[in-house]
Amino acid sequence: MQRTEIKEVLNTGSFGDKVLVKGWVKAFRQNRFIQLNDGSTINNIQAVVDFENTDEAVIKRITTAAAVSLIGVLEESQGKGQKFDLIVESIEILGDADPEEVSKTILQPKKHSLEFLREQAHLRFRTNLFGAVFRIRHATSFAIHKYFNDKGYFHIATPIITGSDAEGAGEMFRVTNFDAKNPPVNEDGSVNWTEDFFGRETNLTVSGQLEAELAAMALGKVYTFGPTFRAENSNTARHLAEFWMVEPEVAFNDIVDNMDLAEDFLSYICQYVLENCADDVAFLNEREIQEDKSKPTAERNEMNLIDRLNFVINNDFARITYTEAIELLQNSAPYKKKKFKYPVEWGTDLQSEHERFLVEKHFKKPVIIRDYPASFKAFYMRLNEDGKTVAAMDILFPGIGEIIGGSQREERYDVLREKCKAFNISEEELWWYMDTRKFGTAPHAGFGLGFERMVMFTTGMSNIRDVIPFPRTPGKAEF
Repeated sequence: MQRTEIKEVLNTGSFGDKVLVKGWVKAFRQNRFIQLNDGSTINNIQAVVDFENTDEAVIKRITTAAAVSLIGVLEESQGKGQKFDLIVESIEILGDADPEEVSKTILQPKKHSLEFLREQAHLRFRTNLFGAVFRIRHATSFAIHKYFNDKGYFHIATPIITGSDAEGAGEMFRVTNFDAKNPPVNEDGSVNWTEDFFGRETNLTVSGQLEAELAAMALGKVYTFGPTFRAENSNTARHLAEFWMVEPEVAFNDIVDNMDLAEDFLSYICQYVLENCADDVAFLNEREIQEDKSKPTAERNEMNLIDRLNFVINNDFARITYTEAIELLQNSAPYKKKKFKYPVEWGTDLQSEHERFLVEKHFKKPVIIRDYPASFKAFYMRLNEDGKTVAAMDILFPGIGEIIGGSQREERYDVLREKCKAFNISEEELWWYMDTRKFGTAPHAGFGLGFERMVMFTTGMSNIRDVIPFPRTPGKAEF
């Protein structure tokens, strides 16, 4: 007999159907009622065991976390909360779970802290919370690929090992096959990288953008979706050392086209998750509401998860310049009452508290800020006619702050050369990037979406470590 997933049984099954289901025992009550889940849905199926006609040795092996195979007939449930009961005709134990061992883990049926769950990341997939999170993570990923595919974009796999630093940040993980205790050295004592595997110093990438630009200048519309790495010693709820980035690049787009694309893209993802993950979103929404009840008023979410997703879908994003944003903030009540922790002045980058004020208090809709000072934006962003600002944009979301950063790229060879000098970036190192400005240069634009930031938004999780299966942070690479 062929196995049917529990999701399919619950969604399409009929009374009287005989089905084979397999899964893990969530609970076993009164030696009679099994709550079974196979990961296909957050919802369990209730199986009813005929205790008198079932081998006692088998009954003893039906414990929390055990893997079992059940054949039975679907009948109308006599209890609340489920449509079906599976009246069990045969049971096979696929994998035992020792109750004493289970009691030491997060698989025991009780509430656990997120910190404790992270310590057992190999098991946390089995909890309702993380089952929901990672099903939504999948849906968010699929929505991204579907969006770009349906619009004629080409997926480009950009290098994980690179000799360039796209951001100029310098906080990168080195890649080498040298003996750490005895690397070859030059006469001055410096490491001789020409003898390394790639014949030069290389690192794990921080972005696939520069390579994606090269592809866009031939294929027109491309996007990357791959792992990126930052060796930043940061232990905040918003930072990881290994994370995934989504980076579209589009030939002939300017900054306005870029904003239009990003707004449509984000709205699509939120709509897709709402439509395709209704049970998981509802579970996480209710969890958030209950969690908020125990928090001080100031720390509670102003909107619940479902409202925030609809907030993005149903609102046209506000669009302002950086200069207008500074003026709004300086005229705001929190600024006048000195409630902002960080200063607000032209020429400084906006902080999360400023971004959230603009989104959640002033505009009450997602916000796109454009035309930032060139002084704190990347070298590749197109210089505006005023000579002071660049055609950059950031998109701000409720509860998150910045979720997308992008720009129109500097396509003018001479201007890009001057910007490399100003940022102390070697033209020789980036000769291939500069070269594309010599052969049919054209306006183009793109942006970067931190995938885990997006999953934080679609799940409502407040710590980025809880939206990636095995988080990599300072001092943590166990699994």
